[in-house]
Amino acid sequence: MLRSLAPAPGRAPDPLPLGRALRARWPGPPWSRPLELHLPAHGRGRGLAPDLAALLRQPPGSWDLPELPAIGGLLEPVGAVADAQRACAELLGAERCWFGVNGASGLLQAALLALAPPGSRVLLPRNLHRSLLHGCVLGQLRPVLFNLPFDPASGLWRPPDAPWLERVLAAALAQGPLAAVVLVSPTYQGFSADLVALTPLVHAAGLPLLVDQAHGGGEALAAGADLVVLSCQKAGGGLAQSAALLAQGPRHEPAAIARSLLWLQTSSPSALLLASAEAALRHAGSPAGRVRRRRAEAVAARLKRRCAGLGLPLLRNHDPLRLVLHTAALGINGLQADRWLLERGVIAELPEPGALTFCLGEVPPPGVARRLPRALAALVRQQGGDPLAPFSPPPLPLVAEPELALDRAWRAPALAVSLAEAAGHLAAEPLCPYPPGIPLLVPGERIDAARAAWLAAEALRWPGQIADTVKVVAS
Repeated sequence: MLRSLAPAPGRAPDPLPLGRALRARWPGPPWSRPLELHLPAHGRGRGLAPDLAALLRQPPGSWDLPELPAIGGLLEPVGAVADAQRACAELLGAERCWFGVNGASGLLQAALLALAPPGSRVLLPRNLHRSLLHGCVLGQLRPVLFNLPFDPASGLWRPPDAPWLERVLAAALAQGPLAAVVLVSPTYQGFSADLVALTPLVHAAGLPLLVDQAHGGGEALAAGADLVVLSCQKAGGGLAQSAALLAQGPRHEPAAIARSLLWLQTSSPSALLLASAEAALRHAGSPAGRVRRRRAEAVAARLKRRCAGLGLPLLRNHDPLRLVLHTAALGINGLQADRWLLERGVIAELPEPGALTFCLGEVPPPGVARRLPRALAALVRQQGGDPLAPFSPPPLPLVAEPELALDRAWRAPALAVSLAEAAGHLAAEPLCPYPPGIPLLVPGERIDAARAAWLAAEALRWPGQIADTVKVVAS
């Protein structure tokens, strides 16, 4: 069992609980320490970009600096930040690069607002991160949500292929013009879309393509995407909240992006987070970074071979450093598996009803290829059984727009009703099991009987994650 950081009963509360938690160190020998397979990808500093690690060894106050003339800022044409952004753009094959200090979330919002004027419709996948919904509220945009292929064996959405996206675009454009299209690739679980096939379809419709590539490394640029958002902590050696927005081609206005960044980014960006973005991106594209990546992938390959040898079912994906255990095939809910493993010192990144995702990181934990298969085999022995029944896909149309404007529904007076009573009501807030913050329900959507029944079934599969009530717009 992981040791609690809470004070013992009868003792006074810790005056600095967060500081104490961050300073805590596992007291036992290395082999007894938790197996941490979660984000950030640097794994408690093991995989930090070397230049960033060197910076963090200096006294913290020495690099906590404002936008001095020599340093500059995100939107300044001269200074160290401007030079770093230009260098990273060249390295990644982009025309422009902007660093972000509010994570990929803030840059997705800025990109969306730059592409779409108020009142316009934007085409978004159902597996969008909730930050894009927040961007729609901020920009007074109309989200048009499109359904995705669904795998009943795992309960996971899959990326669309070209015929699927063709049908989506035709259905969405039949209902009115669009300002932009967003795709997510790779997904949290490491599933990638064929962007080389999908991007021309978007461009043929006369639309710009924004790719949420927070879990990738910028590959969408080579496929022709117009705007690409990266997270330096999800797939690189940077700190949380450091991110980058890459741009190319004629389907965006740099001035509009700069304006959106001015609206959404702090006027006092952390110099450390800016340096984190620079160091992570530069290291990933360096010979040393590529060597480290190959070493991590070799560990991952060895780990997956051992899992296969033990009969542990893994879902095939496109990211070698994301291991996805197909818990449903073992007769185990992924959330149940996560709790069981957590009590035994194995910390996964993403539990879902049919799967459990582990992030190996840029420098996988020592002994992971031995320790994780052993823990998973014990899980199967103690918790496994007959495979779970196939998952039912959400009863959604191919393309749908909220019946009530997103911002109006989210701001409207609301009341809580049981899922059994939700049919016929308009949702007043998103329903997002966390992580990864992907909404099963969007404000302004009408909840019909089939959707209400599906949500009730999902609540049973997400114990502790989905309440038995939902907020609806008060009539």
